[in-house]
Amino acid sequence: MGEARANSLAGRRIVITRAAAQCQALTQELTGRGAIPVVVPLVAFSEPEDFAPVDAAIAELQRFDWMILTSAQAVRALVKRGEKLKLRLIGPGSKLRIACVGPISAEAARQAGLAVEHVAETHNGVALAEELGSRLAGAKVLLPRSDRANPDLPVALERLGAAVTEVIAYRTLRPAEVDRSHLGEIADGENDAVLFFSPSAVEHFAELFGGQQLPALQDKLAITAVGPVTAKALRKAGVSRAVVAADTTAAAVIAALEEHFGGTAKQAQAGVKRV
Repeated sequence: MGEARANSLAGRRIVITRAAAQCQALTQELTGRGAIPVVVPLVAFSEPEDFAPVDAAIAELQRFDWMILTSAQAVRALVKRGEKLKLRLIGPGSKLRIACVGPISAEAARQAGLAVEHVAETHNGVALAEELGSRLAGAKVLLPRSDRANPDLPVALERLGAAVTEVIAYRTLRPAEVDRSHLGEIADGENDAVLFFSPSAVEHFAELFGGQQLPALQDKLAITAVGPVTAKALRKAGVSRAVVAADTTAAAVIAALEEHFGGTAKQAQAGVKRV
């Protein structure tokens, strides 16, 4: 069984819908298993239209009890803006505690020199809030994130008694240029899987192809959701048979793909048609 899973990705064309700089570890892991990564970014990031809220938050970080980081991009945006303002994010003796939605955002925070107190066991914002639980009662919480972030998290934080300051640290956009040849290959089923890492990527795909294309692709390739939030977005888009990776780590994505393609290979050998 182990050998079958190890070889199940060999020769598979795996479309990754995020920028190359964000998926280096994953592309290396896929290549090492004989797969062919095809990078087709469907999400781009930009600065906020108004820096005043995030600048004020950085300047007054000492007044917050918690900062919740839901993406590595939020970390990068804060660090870049802090450098521009010549302000340290965390000063000596700071009481600020940091919680991250998953291992990727936590690793980005640690690389930026931020001490992470809590990493969510279930990698979505509402679960993170529930895990923190009573520690949020009466706490002042800073939530820097995308202009298109899910609204459920601040609601959950406030329900647990937190006073939330949400600021737009960056904007999530559709890339100005998308490789149309790769898009055509996806539509024609010339790849084996397409990986979606965020609801925004799902939305941008639908904008490019039309809303009915994703459900139609289920019979051509493995539509893969990286994380439960993206899985929910795919279900909303009409995809009923998504492969789901537990989180955004390369290990989780590889495990989900190996499990899927390993099972597909066994079914084919047994003469069982995949449904």
